[in-house]
Amino acid sequence: MFRIASYEEFHDGQVIIQEGTHGDWIYVVEEGSVEISKKVQNRQIVVAVLSKGEIFGEVAFIAGVPRTATVKAVGDTKVGIVDKDYFIKEYNKLPGDLRQIFRAEAMRFKKMTDALVANCSDK
Repeated sequence: MFRIASYEEFHDGQVIIQEGTHGDWIYVVEEGSVEISKKVQNRQIVVAVLSKGEIFGEVAFIAGVPRTATVKAVGDTKVGIVDKDYFIKEYNKLPGDLRQIFRAEAMRFKKMTDALVANCSDK
């Protein structure tokens, strides 16, 4: 499905992506699982657990924003890093209007997640 440039392996609890950092790689879970969490006050709130075949890192790539969450390995995990050049080439083949919709959706998702986290921290 995705053209993979390389693979990386992580052990339980290892951070793959740190919230707030910059990066534009998209990852695919090949083996194991990953936990996606957001920092609320001084604690991490798990918002999702992804398993084989699921992708992460797409919001930062599409919207051009810092990483919106922290991603950690759950158990021994192997991820594929999507070939960035190939993905950019394929993404740029899409009509401009469609790319604009994807960017708007990615930004809307980021704003929604930020609002939910802010709501959690108010309680």
